[in-house]
Amino acid sequence: MTRASIYQTDARFSFVWMDSSGRPATLLAVVSEPDSEPERLLPTHLEALDDLLIAAAGAVGDVLGGSRQATDGERPILTELYRSVDRASHEYAEAVVATGLPSELRAGQILGTASLMGYLARAKLDLTAPEPLASELDEPGVGVIAGFGDLIEVRPGMPAYGSRWVIRTEDDRRLPASLSLLLHDSSGVQKDAALDEHRAALRAVVAAAEDPAADPFVVGASIDWLLHDWLMAHRDGPSSGAVEITSGKLDDALMIVEAAAASARMRSAYDPGLLRLPSLQ
Repeated sequence: MTRASIYQTDARFSFVWMDSSGRPATLLAVVSEPDSEPERLLPTHLEALDDLLIAAAGAVGDVLGGSRQATDGERPILTELYRSVDRASHEYAEAVVATGLPSELRAGQILGTASLMGYLARAKLDLTAPEPLASELDEPGVGVIAGFGDLIEVRPGMPAYGSRWVIRTEDDRRLPASLSLLLHDSSGVQKDAALDEHRAALRAVVAAAEDPAADPFVVGASIDWLLHDWLMAHRDGPSSGAVEITSGKLDDALMIVEAAAASARMRSAYDPGLLRLPSLQ
């Protein structure tokens, strides 16, 4: 018997745990073994995911950032990337719950960055849902716009359908907005209140994902939009994909961890191979 360890698969951006018998296993299975060391294994999992993200940013960061389109040869890399980060995020969240270990700020930052990169990879592959309310909002004009930010439910009273930010103008138009626009590019915004509203909306749709009758297409898209909007507003720079938790709140880290895992779980309902352990061949 040996200690559980990380194994780098033949795929460029993928890793898998090997249990004490040398067999591929999930992180949950590894931390559940007798005499396991979850306080060591969970940080090791985060380090492996962080290394994967650094390598992926070096290889396809300009594609994810939008400066160029993916080549035909890079499309399989983008698929491998989003599948890897989905599985790693889901496994980490499962292990945190099973072990009862507290989450940490670094987990939210790494899983947040992973989720953001995974979302951008799926977007490049045309695998993301349309923007909420896209056909129902007005076109913004040129110049400064007077109005106020409003987080509105896509379907009032039905949190599973998610929410999105809009700017309500003085002439009662609704213009598309984002959390990032409100926090960084607008004046007169009550930023703490906006953050609290966004947190509540994201937590509500993650809670809706626990319903066995939830539509994974609907709930998954709702989580993805609100989580992506949060993460884009919390990058460490306008051209960076690295996510920060500027509030310093462990609750925000846990919110990101839970939302990333719920997003992956919803999509695995119609993509059964999404959370499957990778082949070692």
